[in-house]
Amino acid sequence: MGIFLRVQPQVEAFNASIPAEPQLYELSNGAGIYLIDAGTEEVMRTDFIFRAGMVREYLPLLATTTNMMLAEGTLNYNARELSSTLDYYGIFMNLYAEKDIAGLTLYFLSKHARKAMELAGEILFRPVFPGNELDLMMKKRINWFRISRGKTQNLAMDNFFEAIFGSRHPYGRKVTEADFGKMTSQLVKDFHSMHYSPEEMTVLVSGKINGNITGLLEDFYGGLSSGYIYREDPENILSESRERKIKIAKRGSVQSSFRIGKRTINKRHPDYPGLKFLNTLLGGYFGSRLMKNLREEKGYTYGVHSSVSSFDLSGFMVISTDVGRQNAEKAAGEIFSELKRLQASPPTDEEMEVVRKYMMGEILRMFDGPFSIADSFRSVLDFGLNFDYYHRMAETIKSVTPDEIMRLANAYCKPEDMYEIKAG
Repeated sequence: MGIFLRVQPQVEAFNASIPAEPQLYELSNGAGIYLIDAGTEEVMRTDFIFRAGMVREYLPLLATTTNMMLAEGTLNYNARELSSTLDYYGIFMNLYAEKDIAGLTLYFLSKHARKAMELAGEILFRPVFPGNELDLMMKKRINWFRISRGKTQNLAMDNFFEAIFGSRHPYGRKVTEADFGKMTSQLVKDFHSMHYSPEEMTVLVSGKINGNITGLLEDFYGGLSSGYIYREDPENILSESRERKIKIAKRGSVQSSFRIGKRTINKRHPDYPGLKFLNTLLGGYFGSRLMKNLREEKGYTYGVHSSVSSFDLSGFMVISTDVGRQNAEKAAGEIFSELKRLQASPPTDEEMEVVRKYMMGEILRMFDGPFSIADSFRSVLDFGLNFDYYHRMAETIKSVTPDEIMRLANAYCKPEDMYEIKAG
């Protein structure tokens, strides 16, 4: 029987290839159009982006309800006709409302670009918000809400946002059952007219682009205008809870969900790439310190994750895990021990190198195909940035030092500044 000699292949360093900036056009009404012409398949994606997220709402649920109702009937299509037409042309639709932005994403064959643009115009600018559909939707949503409130993970995250952003700010304001009964067609119509302005929308087109796409966009949207442009309420300010350690009891729960973190910087800050590196080392991938400690060594959890995220007005860092109730305090103690360890001593060169390779691979994945490129561009466009952000990120990954990681840990990861939220 032969013997196979197994030789580990040599690992070569590589540089992530970051594409050129998308082409920028402007419609007659001032709306910005970005084109990412890439890919070999005859498929396109179009993102219509509006500053119509939860941060704009003056009542909880208003932003999400408005967005969800866009496809429930328009001037020329009822909900059933609209759904059937989308299916007939093979157009996939996704409506979304996030903390800062809201909008519509369509996927379609390049040859159906004209029909896709027509239907997008119907959905975005000609909705009728029928009262019967709104009532039905709110009944469904309150049922989903009741189910989600039974999960300790959701309770912990809601209370975490309230603690770091404040109960009066849309980033931190919690939804209650009473909020579902407050939605009316008129409220939704008013929010739509204020925030879904054709002049202020951004359109991102990606894929194998139909050569006439800019002409189509001009035909369908260039002549549209709105009589009302919203400006942010200056009293919509962020605040923090004075209480750093919050417990939410959940009867019958056999586990505790932890959220440990704080408000911090966002993508516009020069320290952000370095903080992303620190976060990855701490708990941002499967080989991180927190995973080795809480999962592999202590067996407290199946998984623990740390993330650094950005909103328009702020950023936040959060460590998330679910543990058995009997190990809850021990797990929290180990998390704080890892934060102190980051502050006390720099990571080794070997540990740094593993994180460098992992993060460079992640950047490579972020630009794998036209729709991934579109996602990556959209995530910086929301902050007034461009692909220079990823060049700076790649340069930081390659050059950041252990001492710089320790400096960032002392600046942004002080245990005494962290909020500790436990549900269960």
